[in-house]
Amino acid sequence: MKRSQLLDHLSADAAANLVYSEPHQTPDGATVITAARVTASGPDGSDVTATPLGVIVIRGDKARWVAAVDANRIALVGVLTGLLSAVIASLAVLRRPPWPDLRSVGARAEGN
Repeated sequence: MKRSQLLDHLSADAAANLVYSEPHQTPDGATVITAARVTASGPDGSDVTATPLGVIVIRGDKARWVAAVDANRIALVGVLTGLLSAVIASLAVLRRPPWPDLRSVGARAEGN
C-alpha cells in the first residue's frame, strides 16, 4: 500500500489526531494540547513515527507554547564543542609550540 493510499484510508479526525492531541483539562483549569511531528517512511509509507514537539498550554484567554527539549542532544552538542576546541588547540600547539626554541646552533667559521 502506498503512502497516498494509506492517507486516503485515514479519516479526517484520525489525521488531525496524528499532529495534535485532544485537549486535556488539568485540575488547575489549564487546557493542554500536545503537538507532534508525524513522518512516514519505508517503501510503502507504512512505518509511521511521531516525534513530540511540545505542548500548547491555554490558561484563561492566553495561550503559551512550551517546546519539548531533548536534553541528550544539548549535552551531545556541548561535548562535541569541547572535543573540537581541544583538538584545534592541540594541533595549534603541535604545529608551533608556544615555548622558546632552545636548540643550540654552533658558530660557523667564515672564509675557509
